[in-house]
Amino acid sequence: MNAFESSIAEFGWWAILLFVVLATYFWRGLGVLLAGHVSQDSELFKWLSTVTYALVGALTFKLILLPIGALAQVPMIYRIIVCCVCLFYMTKFKSGLSRGLILGSLLMTAYGLFLFYQST
Repeated sequence: MNAFESSIAEFGWWAILLFVVLATYFWRGLGVLLAGHVSQDSELFKWLSTVTYALVGALTFKLILLPIGALAQVPMIYRIIVCCVCLFYMTKFKSGLSRGLILGSLLMTAYGLFLFYQST
């Protein structure tokens, strides 16, 4: 029996849930306390913003080229076309990230419905 299993047997799932909740809200509370002291124009904030966008871009790139689960069933050419359409939409109409994500989700849903109704 490893350490994780023994801690579950000794303390139970409620103690683990309590620990996870406390760990999550500790960092959120620390963020709220420090939010008033961080200038959005500072170099640190710009760096954090850049790193955040880089991580989102890397994860998106990974989802497009190396998907797992149901997305792996979608041909790569369709995933790339949907990505290009969304990028074009976001840059041409200055719509922002959320509208681009909604458009991508709708295009993927349309592809799934097309396959579903084509097979029936």
